[in-house]
Amino acid sequence: MDLFSSSASVTSMLTPIPIADGELSFMTQLPLALSNAAVLARLIAETDWRSDSITLWGKQFLQPRLSAWYGEAAYRYSGLRLAPQPFTALQLAIRAAVEAATGHTFNSVLLNYYRDGRDSMGMHSDDEAELGPAPAIASVSFGAERVFILRHKTSGERLRLNLTDGSLLLMAGSLQKHWSHGINKTAKPVGARVNLTFRTIL
Repeated sequence: MDLFSSSASVTSMLTPIPIADGELSFMTQLPLALSNAAVLARLIAETDWRSDSITLWGKQFLQPRLSAWYGEAAYRYSGLRLAPQPFTALQLAIRAAVEAATGHTFNSVLLNYYRDGRDSMGMHSDDEAELGPAPAIASVSFGAERVFILRHKTSGERLRLNLTDGSLLLMAGSLQKHWSHGINKTAKPVGARVNLTFRTIL
């Protein structure tokens, strides 16, 4: 089920998406002073990217993307412990826009750099204990459009959402408890994409 496409009209309103067992909202364009292209270029150039291995089912796997962790607290997931780097000026500007749009506050951000269609994100839930029982997670995308897949853990229902350049997706309530999400590889030629997921570490 495709909820939005790249032809959706640009809006600065955060619009709820009907979904069972959680809260989901989407904004086509996060209001920023810089152009999306300028933000993407700076994020790629200014971020201290890492290539990490994660532990799944007792085995080590190299993540199929580059990542970085910034903010005020350390974070653990899939066998990794990420020590935070201080927010950059650009990240703080993006965070301010995200907080104004969502009404939530955030103290950390995970950045993922998808260099082309071979980079991906496996299905998972952001349900680590330090995020709390009902975390609000704001996902901002710059660059090439990629398809975001959500799958209900019980019913198997799937939703597909095109994350467009400059868009904001807010996941909240019990969504992480009941749904997993990810981004598949694609054989289509696609350019670079940087995604920032703002969250609060308790």
